[in-house]
Amino acid sequence: MTTELASVRYIVDDVAAAVHFYTTHLGFTLRTNPAPAFADVVRGPLRLLLSGPASSGARATPGDSTAPGRNRIHLVVDDLDAEIDRLRTAGLSFRGDVIAGPGGRQILLTDPAGNLIELFEPAR
Repeated sequence: MTTELASVRYIVDDVAAAVHFYTTHLGFTLRTNPAPAFADVVRGPLRLLLSGPASSGARATPGDSTAPGRNRIHLVVDDLDAEIDRLRTAGLSFRGDVIAGPGGRQILLTDPAGNLIELFEPAR
């Protein structure tokens, strides 16, 4: 069904800061916002669940899982260099440099809680 969304949960320290980050910088739209425990934002078919410390999703996370994982959301962009310039101008920093491979080019940035976001430009 085309109206279904794929959901990914990110555990965040500050729900309001996460909402601001995703809606201001990465083109997400706020869906619901019962902050400070939780909010969700949407971009296309992706629903990102932003769970603060008081949310049941965050409380269910084992105590030894405090560091962000190596998983990340993957956002396709048309012009990676333009996106990097736009986000750097907004004061954001990246984790590492652009990596190129046979499928395209990518760079990582983090949200305010340290969760990874991959910006990916497919090879032409």
